[in-house]
Amino acid sequence: MARYSGPRLRIIRRLGELPGLTRKPLTRLNPPGQHGANTKKNSQYGIRLLEKQKLRYNYAISETQLIRYVKQARRAKGSTGEILLQNLEMRLDNTIYRLGFAPTILAARQMVSHGHILVNNVRVTIPSYPCQPKDTVAVRNKPQSKKLVTNSLTSAVIPGHLNLNKDALTAVIQQTASRTSVPFEVNELLIVEFYSRKL
Repeated sequence: MARYSGPRLRIIRRLGELPGLTRKPLTRLNPPGQHGANTKKNSQYGIRLLEKQKLRYNYAISETQLIRYVKQARRAKGSTGEILLQNLEMRLDNTIYRLGFAPTILAARQMVSHGHILVNNVRVTIPSYPCQPKDTVAVRNKPQSKKLVTNSLTSAVIPGHLNLNKDALTAVIQQTASRTSVPFEVNELLIVEFYSRKL
C-alpha cells in the first residue's frame, strides 16, 4: 500500500493527537464520516488496530516497514514494545523532526532524501537510517539547506537523548531514545499483541 496522502486532520480526528503528522489545529473533535458523532464501542481487534495505525501515521511508515521493525524488536533482548518505539524514535527523519529542523516528519523525510542532512560529516539520503549514540547530525553547509531549516526552526522541546547547537545547526545523539521521549500516547503492548497472531 502506498503512503497516505489524503487529509491529515481526518486521521487525527480518528486516532488522537499525532504531532509528527501535522501542525494544523483541529476545528472539529468528533471522528470523521457520516456517523462519526455516533461513536460505537470498538472491538478488541479494533482497539489494537487503532494503536498500530498511530505508529504508522505518526512516523510516516508503510505496513511492510512496521512489520520489519516489529520483527527486529522481537529478536532483540528486552521488552519488544519498548525496543520497537526506540527503533522508530532513532530513525533519521524522526530525529530531524524532533530537533525542530522540520515542521513534520514528512517534511523531515523530504529534507533527508533531498540531501540536506549530514550524519558524521557524510551526506545521508535514507530517511530510515538508524542513528546511533554519539552520531553527529548536521545541516549541510549550503545556503539553500540552511534557509530551509531556519525557516522551520521552532522552539520545539528537545528530547533528553539529543543535544542541539542552534547556532551551528548541529546536534549530537547522546544516548538511545527512552520510552518517555515518545511525544504522543500509545500503548505498545497492544501493538505487540496485534502482530502476535500475524507473525
